[in-house]
Amino acid sequence: MHVRYRCELIIERMAAPRACRILEEAGLTGYTVLPAISGLGRQTRWNRDADISASSDMVVVVSIGAQEQIEAALKEIESLLSNHIGVLSIGEVNVLRPDRF
Repeated sequence: MHVRYRCELIIERMAAPRACRILEEAGLTGYTVLPAISGLGRQTRWNRDADISASSDMVVVVSIGAQEQIEAALKEIESLLSNHIGVLSIGEVNVLRPDRF
């Protein structure tokens, strides 16, 4: 097994394309975008099905890469989160095929 880092960003759907560009520019070679169905944050519950407009939809952007690549993206992601609702988590993971990350 080989150590890499997983970046998981929950963010407004409208900001996801910019988040993905940031990851690509940092040298990450892939990511996955998933719909976020519902959640609770800052004592506020939200549910994708309950909203009238899709403008408040949230997505999860997941990418795995080398520590240097994740760190290269952090400043821009921090800037993105200053303008959009979102949460970022980063953690160490083990991968079987390191050449893919």
